[in-house]
Amino acid sequence: MVKVAILGYGVVGSGVAEVIDKNSSPIQAKSKASIVVKYILDIRDFPGDVYEDKIIKDFSIIESDPEVSIVVETIGGKGVAYDFTKRAILAGKNVVTSNKELVAEHGVELLRLAQERNLNYLFEASVGGGIPIIRPLTQCLSANHFNEISGILNGTTNYILTKMIKEKMSFEDALAEAQEKGYAEKDPTADVEGLDACRKICILADLAYGKHISPSQVYTEGITKITRLDVDCAGKLDCVIKLIGRAVKKDEQVQIIVAPHLVSTESPLSNVEDVFNGIMVDGDAIGNVMFYGRGAGRLPTASAVVADVIDIVKHMGAEKFVNSWDEAPEGYVSDYREMEYSFMVRATSDSLKENLNDVFPGCEIISDSEGAFITPYLKTGDVLAKLEKLTSKSFKIHNAIRILKNN
Repeated sequence: MVKVAILGYGVVGSGVAEVIDKNSSPIQAKSKASIVVKYILDIRDFPGDVYEDKIIKDFSIIESDPEVSIVVETIGGKGVAYDFTKRAILAGKNVVTSNKELVAEHGVELLRLAQERNLNYLFEASVGGGIPIIRPLTQCLSANHFNEISGILNGTTNYILTKMIKEKMSFEDALAEAQEKGYAEKDPTADVEGLDACRKICILADLAYGKHISPSQVYTEGITKITRLDVDCAGKLDCVIKLIGRAVKKDEQVQIIVAPHLVSTESPLSNVEDVFNGIMVDGDAIGNVMFYGRGAGRLPTASAVVADVIDIVKHMGAEKFVNSWDEAPEGYVSDYREMEYSFMVRATSDSLKENLNDVFPGCEIISDSEGAFITPYLKTGDVLAKLEKLTSKSFKIHNAIRILKNN
């Protein structure tokens, strides 16, 4: 019998307990062992809960119990979750997590500590919720050189943008509906400002390219400035707007960004709607592969967590490690201004065509009424410099959105 402790009895933690209990028979058949929850750690009380007798408040009980061989961390954040994870590994326990912030910031250290002790630190649920992506990336596709990883990595922002596109809602109304349905937190900053997607693309790039990228190194732009006019102008180009995380390998550097992009309706990513996620992986041997599904949610995320638990049980004491990554040398992350893009720009000017021809010769005007045009395909820094020049010519730039080039 394998005994598990769950840290945090929130949405994901409660889902993990339910999946382990409800699916005990198939889990045992696949892992060749009985897996049970011995402890659930939380600072709150849950009177009358079905697992009330397992709930404790003192982590040291778990830390010192030799019967607990796997700790599931679903607390979130990088404060107490980091402390408990490190202590669990040092105490000789395997750890499974859904905590993308912790993995993105401290994955190098925690993976190293686990591997030094012949333990596992697994985090399939940290990217894409219930979508299998980390295991395929590190196992099924491991023979590939990855040219690019890009995708829709946040269900909340995708839901909001879908409402703006399909139902002509404003950003504010779509966000309010997402909050009402429980898709967005009361404080939605991590989602709508792109921070959540940034952590996830960092983890994928770390795994794909073997070097650590901190979220602080990634240019990150959310969707709060996207308006109905932007959505309408994108539609005139047969495109939709999506929040995209991209990591592109360029020689010895990685170009990485999170920002709204225009996505052609010919791209499979354009059809990823509502709270769903879609991740495209471009490998030199396999070509383009897409992973699609619910990127969050109680049971989908719990499913990925429990799959990691089963994997550890099946390989208990063996070197069943996720690919680790090393600290990156200085200059490994390319300046985002080096990334090449065309931009869709909305601007106001008394003489749109005349001034545009001076700065962007031959650029395509989408709509005179909205002052929308497409820039040439240039380095981002060059486009921004030219837009600054337009501003000096009494242009008022309302928005500039990258256009995702079809692979």
